[in-house]
Amino acid sequence: MFRYLMVLTISATAGLQVWLTLFNNFAVEAVGLDGNHIGIIQSVREIPGFMTLLVIYVLLLVREHRLSALSIVTLGAGVAVTGLFPSYAGLMATTVLMSFGFHYFETTNQSLTLQYFDQQTSPRVFGRLRSLGAAANIGVGILIYLAQPRLSFSHTYLIFGSAIALAGLWALTQDPTDRHLVPQHKRMILKKRYWLYYFLTFMAGARRQIFMAFAVFLLVKKFQYSVQEVTILFVINNGVNYFLSPMIGRWIVRFGERKVLSLEYTCLMAVFLAYAMVESRLVAALLYILDHVFFNFSMAVGTYFQKIGDPQDIAPSMAVGFTINHIAAVVLPAIGGLLWMVDYRIPFIGGALMAMVSLIAVQQIRTAPVANVPVPSRDDA
Repeated sequence: MFRYLMVLTISATAGLQVWLTLFNNFAVEAVGLDGNHIGIIQSVREIPGFMTLLVIYVLLLVREHRLSALSIVTLGAGVAVTGLFPSYAGLMATTVLMSFGFHYFETTNQSLTLQYFDQQTSPRVFGRLRSLGAAANIGVGILIYLAQPRLSFSHTYLIFGSAIALAGLWALTQDPTDRHLVPQHKRMILKKRYWLYYFLTFMAGARRQIFMAFAVFLLVKKFQYSVQEVTILFVINNGVNYFLSPMIGRWIVRFGERKVLSLEYTCLMAVFLAYAMVESRLVAALLYILDHVFFNFSMAVGTYFQKIGDPQDIAPSMAVGFTINHIAAVVLPAIGGLLWMVDYRIPFIGGALMAMVSLIAVQQIRTAPVANVPVPSRDDA
């Protein structure tokens, strides 16, 4: 299962990285979009995330590991055809297709990890998978940097998207499952004692969209970053996360979710406020890297649920969690895009306030770190 999830995680993160690396420049240079258009497309991109609740019912027809593979095929297809439709409507349609694949994979990926690895191991597995995804993204970034001056947007999207779809087709031929695991409920699960997980997931989705929709757009629009410069930034960012992600997984095991998430939210408050005031191209790039580093701490929300939830609730609860995560995500980018037109600082100040609310809420976590667990090496998992 680890090998299976490794291949699909690398494919998913690489696919999203290709889309993110090229999206803002493609939208501005090839399609001619502005902040309000970007905000609406980013909101539409989150509609499939809002609809991940349907995963519960799809699993009545398709086994969970096969749904993961089909999601990667869909993601790859969406990326492949993006450059073939250089219009506002075309970009919106291909974004939805890509997003369905990415979000449905992320739901099943998180669910399978929590089912197949225990409380001592799952944080390290999450960290290791994110590290490997970051390494793959470095390779993707280097290839885009070398290829972009020679290839059009459409050719770049087509080549990378096709490779990702092929990885999903390979996964359809595999069966890494263990039939002795606790069977998962095939219905929606909502329980009062999971309220803090639901709330933290909701706030994470709202806060994350400020970063996803406007951080790179700030670099392109205000500081005129080129595709090559954005790509270099992504490569540096992934290099940092390649080394840090496994460490974050070990910190969750050692210190517990409350301390790790408290550090994340405290630092994100400062990062978002700095976005609103930054006037330096270099400082803006540094803020992007820090923002992405702290996002990796969010894996602690999933491991928190593993400690408080019933084993048979994992798959439906991850689907419910992803839907809750995207409730605000569907509307916030569009609202943020309109606020951007008034003053670009407003969305980032709102992100800082959301981080503050999350910091207050996370103090309600009472789960202790796993005791007497030796600190694993980087290669353990």
